[in-house]
Amino acid sequence: MSSVPSPHSDLVGALYRDHRRWLLAWLRRNVACPQRAEDLSQDTFVRLLGREDLTAPREPRAFLVAIAKGLLFDYFRRAALEQAYLTELMLIPENEQPSVEEQQLILEDLKAIDRLLGKLSSKARAAFLYNRLDGLGHAEIAERLGVSVPRVRQYLAQGMRQCYIALYGEPT
Repeated sequence: MSSVPSPHSDLVGALYRDHRRWLLAWLRRNVACPQRAEDLSQDTFVRLLGREDLTAPREPRAFLVAIAKGLLFDYFRRAALEQAYLTELMLIPENEQPSVEEQQLILEDLKAIDRLLGKLSSKARAAFLYNRLDGLGHAEIAERLGVSVPRVRQYLAQGMRQCYIALYGEPT
């Protein structure tokens, strides 16, 4: 993280001082691991520091919970992704399994892809995955998602743009 202070440092500091304990208790009720709750609490305030447009919320606790819920959702989604990968890995014959190092690299790549696709709307993400993983055509995807074929094309373009950014950086 940059050593340049956020323009919202004072506001975030006040939210941290006044509501951190409460947020941590809320997270501990929703996450089995106390260390994970601590990490999510810290991540909530780090996310606030990175915001460009931050004003004092009318309901600070509801505001903090909304951010923490998003982080919780991301955490659970990544944990499910990791578990799905490990389950699939167990189906591969032992002599064909990748090394532990390769497994870790694959898992990191999957998490990076998940973060990348997490920037898309749920329908755009679903359309991209239907197309790339399931091989569905535009009409089939449109029917499943209840949208038009041109909309599916837009969704796929959004997914491809995210892939381009991951490989080459933001277009100039």
